Amino acid sequence: MNTPVDGWCAPRFAVVRDAFAANFTDRGEVGAAVHVIVGGEVVVDLVGGWTGEDSTRRWRHDTIVDVYSAGKPLLALLALQLVDERRLELDGPVADVWPEFAAGGKAGATVAHALSHRAAVPAIREPLTDGDLFDWGRMTAALAATDAWWPPGERLAYHSNTFGHLVGELVHRAGGRMPGERLRDVVAPLGADVWFGVPVAEQHRCADVVWAPPFPVPEVGPRTFDRLQGDALMNALAHLNPPGYSSVGLVNTPAWRSAQIGSTSGHASASGIARIYASLLDPGRLLSPELLTHATTTRAAGPCPILGEDFEVGLGFQPTTPRRPFGPNAHSFGHFGTGGAVGFADPDAGVAFGYVMNHVIPRWRSSRNQALIDAVYASLG
Repeated sequence: MNTPVDGWCAPRFAVVRDAFAANFTDRGEVGAAVHVIVGGEVVVDLVGGWTGEDSTRRWRHDTIVDVYSAGKPLLALLALQLVDERRLELDGPVADVWPEFAAGGKAGATVAHALSHRAAVPAIREPLTDGDLFDWGRMTAALAATDAWWPPGERLAYHSNTFGHLVGELVHRAGGRMPGERLRDVVAPLGADVWFGVPVAEQHRCADVVWAPPFPVPEVGPRTFDRLQGDALMNALAHLNPPGYSSVGLVNTPAWRSAQIGSTSGHASASGIARIYASLLDPGRLLSPELLTHATTTRAAGPCPILGEDFEVGLGFQPTTPRRPFGPNAHSFGHFGTGGAVGFADPDAGVAFGYVMNHVIPRWRSSRNQALIDAVYASLG
């Protein structure tokens, strides 16, 4: 069966269309979209493939899909806007707006620690169920009650899943609204199709995530973690407490799509992501220039016990690095998501880039997203 590819690209960017088509013919893509804005002008707007394994429903321009960690900087953006509004302070304790969070040795955890994965709560200690996962108050209370895994600020550990409830509750407490509600106010003027919590009436537009290879649903019981300790225990709890915290077994359900977990369950189109990054390149539109520079340069770096490798992060955004590059220029920033979704901005070249897909392969950087990024910069010369 021929894979349909639709959309438009400027003639100068024809190699991007070629790379996008090759992702389907040569690299196993199922469904995807890529959107590129240069100097404020759309130069690539392509969609292709299918919204599920059965190849019955075509990917369209209004298709949205789970983008996993590519949503983290968009959640961070909401918190950073509250910093600009002086309702949060980067160096102020989380407990200033969320008093319960001071429990368990976390009184010294700051907003900057939370945004840079140094708040010392990459995992929740209290056993939780998938029913708890969809109860925001239950999840944030359990996170607030968790003893710090080490003194906040002392160690870097990617808060893979808890980032959504940690930063999300900061936004909720300081801004007075849930993160999904605040996000709607930010993206509506941009025409950006990005969601934390997809309304049921919009879920017909969601593509199904296809795990490759299929990920077995873990059996988590009361004794699952008994023999683990230290970093091994923390890592297991980070991904499996609640059992579906990483989306396994839940990802294509209405409940998951409705959840406002900005670390993992955010849904977006490629154009939606690119439009947000293009707006970040417009000085002062979404963030003050000084705060944006602060947020997109390295705040923490080093070995990460969750990722099992060195990691570098700003305030919710990742600066470009040799291991996870956002093109060739030194000031680019953005974030990858599980399986390869990515959004980034390159201030030097004026590029805003969004790519989303539903065929999830294990790592963030992939041959597919790299081929598209390389093609964009080859087009720019």
